[in-house]
Formats: sequence, C-alpha cells, structure tokens
Amino acid sequence: MERRNRNILIVLIAAVIAVAVFSSFSLPLFANNTPKIVLPTPVPTGQEDPGTVDQTGGTRVEVTPRTVQSVIAALSRLESYSRTVTTVLEESTLSAKVWVDGGWTRTSLTLPTGLTAHTIVGDGTVWRWYGNDRTAVSWPADSGSADVEGQHIPTYEDVLALAVDTITAAGYEEKNGLACVYVEVYVPELDQSERYWVSADNGLLVAAETYTGGEVVYSMSASAPEIPVSAAASFALPDGTVLHKVGEESGAGAG
Repeated sequence: MERRNRNILIVLIAAVIAVAVFSSFSLPLFANNTPKIVLPTPVPTGQEDPGTVDQTGGTRVEVTPRTVQSVIAALSRLESYSRTVTTVLEESTLSAKVWVDGGWTRTSLTLPTGLTAHTIVGDGTVWRWYGNDRTAVSWPADSGSADVEGQHIPTYEDVLALAVDTITAAGYEEKNGLACVYVEVYVPELDQSERYWVSADNGLLVAAETYTGGEVVYSMSASAPEIPVSAAASFALPDGTVLHKVGEESGAGAG
C-alpha cells in the first residue's frame, strides 16, 4: 500500500510539472506579428554555450531576469547592415553613421565641434582619422572596439556580462517601433539604473538609457538597419588603402 501511494504521488508530481511546463511555453508574449523566440537547449553546468535560437518559428517562452541573457545570446545578429546611432550625454548629442560587413565596422562620428571622426575596426586593428586628414593612426583592437571605439555606445557583450543578481526586470517591450528583449539593471555603486533594448528580430542593440535619481542622464538610440550594407560602402583609409571590400568574409588588401 505504501509503495502504491508513493507511485501515485510520483505520477501526480510528474503531471503537475508537465502542465506547468506546457503552460509556460504556450503563453503569448507578443502580438501576432512579433518574431517568435525559442530558448536554447539547457547545457550542463560549467558550459557557457547557450545554443541557438530559431527566430522564424517555435515556441514563445517567458523572459525573466534569470533567462534573459540566454535569450539574447541565442539571437542571430545581422552581419551586414548600416544604420545611424545617436547618443545624448549631459545634453551633448553625438551622431554616428555605421557600416558593418564581414566582421568589419566603419563609423563616421560627428563631434560637438562639427569635426568628424572616422574609425574602421577589423582584422584585430583599429584605424582612426579626423576630417580630411590623409593619415590614419592605428592600434590593436579589443573585443569591444567595434562598438566602443566608433559608436560610443554600450556593447552587446556588456548586456551579456551583467551580473544576474543586478538584473531587476526583463521581458519583451516595443522600442522605436521594434519588438525587443528588455533588460533593466541596478548599479548600487553608482546608484543608477540602466536599461537596454535588443531587437528580437535581428539581435542588435536598439536603445539604452541610464537613470540617476529618476532622471535620464544618458541615452542611445539606433535607426532601423538597412540590410545588407550598400556595395558602395567604403572600408578604405584616407590614403586609398582598401582594408575590406563589401561581401568579403575577412582580410585586407590594397587599392
């Protein structure tokens, strides 16, 4: 009798778990025209690979502070596009035109003085020149150079590197007309909140905001990307050296 009761209890627990899993995976999170996202298959503890996500179909899942980084990491990011990124810091506005293709990034950032800073990042190197200078300076690139050096924006990697226990909110939100995965984090050392929106459709960082005392002290927003980058986009230095040709995977050459 005791074994029978235990077996019945096990069956009931299994049934409850099955119902809970089915319910959580069937709740709609977006309107019908919103891309579906599937969480990657869980990986054993100690492995960092989040798996892949099918962004064209699948089961919608709930995004929470505990799962949001796995969802973002599993999104497929565009590899060839152009867009405009605008940042506002202490009432100072910066605008950057960005071209990305085959692992290379070029930005033309308009400074408050009116001067334009041109930056190309690729093949492990950063090149920069200003205005009509004919000579570019260069230095080794790091993992965040493509975003930090050229666009002056938080990076996609910054969102993934957030400490889970600092994430205070997460979910799906519409931002700038786009369906996004939303993350909010509190930074106690600075007594400020940071908010990030990553496109559920293309995996790019769409917007970011920093709040101190309830006031926005920094904001970043990006226009909808043009896909793919124009064949006329230039990844050449001011002396005519062509570092990358649109459509190539990688490498550098001279022109």
